[in-house]
Amino acid sequence: MGDNRVMLETSQQRAWMAQWRAARGALREQRARELRALTDASALAAAEALLSTAILTGPSESRRTSSGLVRQQALLHHRAQS
Repeated sequence: MGDNRVMLETSQQRAWMAQWRAARGALREQRARELRALTDASALAAAEALLSTAILTGPSESRRTSSGLVRQQALLHHRAQS
């Protein structure tokens, strides 16, 4: 039974890759069309929209003093010992 499952997974993986390979060309063409249609005005508008979403305040005090990595490592270490 294990061999059948592996063969099915391999078959599914091949089908998935074939689908992405087929989509690659279509996505490349779509990107090229969008870039050809892009005007300076629309590019500036898109950049402005993106930049306007940025937070204008600095990071919180806790974020300035710790990235959370030490806490994360402590939690992972604790789980590994459990």
